[in-house]
Amino acid sequence: MEIEQLNKLDEDALTAGFLKCCSSVNWVSQLIDKRPFKSKDELFLTAKKIWSEKCDRTDWLEAFKAHPKIGDINSLAKKFAGTKNWSSNEQAGVKAASMKTLGALAVGNENYEQRFGYIFIVCATGKSAAEMLRILNSRINNTPEKEILIAMQEQHKITEIRIKKWLMNNV
Repeated sequence: MEIEQLNKLDEDALTAGFLKCCSSVNWVSQLIDKRPFKSKDELFLTAKKIWSEKCDRTDWLEAFKAHPKIGDINSLAKKFAGTKNWSSNEQAGVKAASMKTLGALAVGNENYEQRFGYIFIVCATGKSAAEMLRILNSRINNTPEKEILIAMQEQHKITEIRIKKWLMNNV
């Protein structure tokens, strides 16, 4: 989809598309209010600025809830039907993981969620399960203040990838 087509979408279609990319209602609403976009670059810059400067912890946590836990293939199939193709492709590195690595991811996810109050967020695209486990283990001892900012940045990486997919698949 070209930027001109995106600018012409009605608000319901635009809302639905952006919510598939990031489920923060506040982020979507603010992004729609910035239309029309002159270019895709402007769309991406605006999306990033809103996410980092106009959204807060509540918005970030809302977006995190739309993700399956890393390595939880059953969750991908059940809870996230609307984005399951994207999520499963993003987590493709988990499919070849050993049971030991998957078990360690499950335990790490639980520990992370208990410590921070939300699931572990990482842009999984191109990462193996072992790499994601190393990242999880490297972040588990962060302060809550530091970790929410890292998770927020990882969420935005995921959002950018999904916006690109949405634009490419809606020609």
